[in-house]
Amino acid sequence: MTDSATPPQTDAASATTSDRRVRRLTAALLIAVPVLFNVCFLLLQTTFGYPEILRQPADEILQRFAAGGPALVALWYAFALTPVLFLPAAVLLRRTLAQDAPASVWLELATPLAVAACLVQTLGLLRWTFLVPALARTYLDPATDAAARAATVAVFQAFHQYAGVAAGEHLGYLFTAAWTAAISLAMRGSPVFRRWISWLGLVAAGGILAGLLEPAGLAAAGAVNALGYVVWSLWLIVAGVALLRGRAPAALPARAGRALDPAAVAAGSAG
Repeated sequence: MTDSATPPQTDAASATTSDRRVRRLTAALLIAVPVLFNVCFLLLQTTFGYPEILRQPADEILQRFAAGGPALVALWYAFALTPVLFLPAAVLLRRTLAQDAPASVWLELATPLAVAACLVQTLGLLRWTFLVPALARTYLDPATDAAARAATVAVFQAFHQYAGVAAGEHLGYLFTAAWTAAISLAMRGSPVFRRWISWLGLVAAGGILAGLLEPAGLAAAGAVNALGYVVWSLWLIVAGVALLRGRAPAALPARAGRALDPAAVAAGSAG
């Protein structure tokens, strides 16, 4: 009889090729996320005065927003896509670490924290694309009376405080920092990432977490948070480059070898 099963060597080679493709995709996403994030951030800073404008009265914010026109709405939409793009990068990075690092509670926490960070930040940012344009039109419409204008400001401030400050900023900082810390600690068990990359991630997590103190009146917290995001962006890019330069994990051949248990070898020989 002829054994028609796929040779184990072929299966192992296919698995290795697939793993390399996943690692390249993970690296590409890890590099693309901070690039898109910082490009959108800088454009919003130059065209809308972001993020300083968010601390101004509603009247000034709505007028500046309306002056930006459709281009500003599109820019906010692109900015809202950065946490959406972050999610597959985080999931794939967790998968990659699971292949060449020992199992840990940090890896188990990584995906839920990434989902939470993506959700709160995306929902907070999308208000600028789907809610604020309508509020700005109503507020600046000459036919709008004083009562309707006051109601518009109240709606804007409510969403700004809840969706923006509470969800997008406060919870966004919290979950992003927690995910970054968890992944950084998990990196310590991987041969692909040097120990200093783990430390860089922990520094970024601490900087981002400092943003939670800004509503409490700590003025320096905002600057530390901004610096934390700069370090976070560099950390993601460094992690992506490390994945591109790193070799396939040594655990892969071991797993392939474990698939050739004695019973399977005996069955193949009998065939």
